Amino acid sequence: MNRRRFLAITAGALAAGNLADAAPVRQWTHSALGARVTLTLAHPDGDGIARRAFAEIDRLEDIFSLYRGTSALARLNAMGSLAAPPFELLECLGLCGTAHRATAGLFDPTVQPLWALYASSHAAGHAPDSAQIAGVLRATGWSGVTASADQITLRPGMALTLNGVAQGYVADRVAARLRAEGLSDVLVDTGELHAIGGDWPVALDAGGATPAGEVSLRDTALASSAPLGTVFDAEGRVGHILDPRTGIPAAPRWRLISVTAPRAALADALSTAMVLMDEVQITRTLEVFPDARLVAAVSGSSLSRSSD
Repeated sequence: MNRRRFLAITAGALAAGNLADAAPVRQWTHSALGARVTLTLAHPDGDGIARRAFAEIDRLEDIFSLYRGTSALARLNAMGSLAAPPFELLECLGLCGTAHRATAGLFDPTVQPLWALYASSHAAGHAPDSAQIAGVLRATGWSGVTASADQITLRPGMALTLNGVAQGYVADRVAARLRAEGLSDVLVDTGELHAIGGDWPVALDAGGATPAGEVSLRDTALASSAPLGTVFDAEGRVGHILDPRTGIPAAPRWRLISVTAPRAALADALSTAMVLMDEVQITRTLEVFPDARLVAAVSGSSLSRSSD
């Protein structure tokens, strides 16, 4: 698979005037959930803050990673149930349920078996056929997930991916920890952004010659999704966002969807689902979340909608 960061959202010039004068603005980097994590702040104890933040990220990766065989999510997928699940996994699944209902089912973490089918088929040099897709599609559906404080259970044959929400959730958890430490100007970038304080200028990259726009973040979060942000095939035509109704990759209606919300996890889930929507559906979905805003919807080479 070819990782193509169309959807990358890149912090622009640092808002140094808004940051503490006691230390220079610095960045610390880490890796988690398949993305580079960046922490940007100005603080005399920046090294210690970054060390604690990255330790928290590593702890959360032990819950959400699909690639760590001992993670809570990997064990749930392998066994079909998980007793005494971590609070963070339950909280994230609760948000998934909210997003699933608000998007009329277009946000659906149960597409993991379909994702695995596409990945394995294209790794073997061909696309999955319609019969394979239909067969695997029967093993999906949010109604097959039950969750309580005692146990999470999946219908037989099911598996979850939280790639459309976990990076945002991790950004939110790190931001909450840093706020609790008294920090007031930090940009947390896990692939999705959560800004503490501000103003943080962010350039929106839709893969064109020029940025698709810019948004200034202050005490808010931003997430972006693109159909071809990650692709299964060598030619870069088969995108990773799958329609849970049909099992087919999202039509290239949008090149980039960017959403702001109080929580990066919510913005992450909404931007993922909105890639599958038309403008009317996007508007209706945003009515459910009055604090969420569509800041960019890039169609072809044009910016269909943008706001500061």
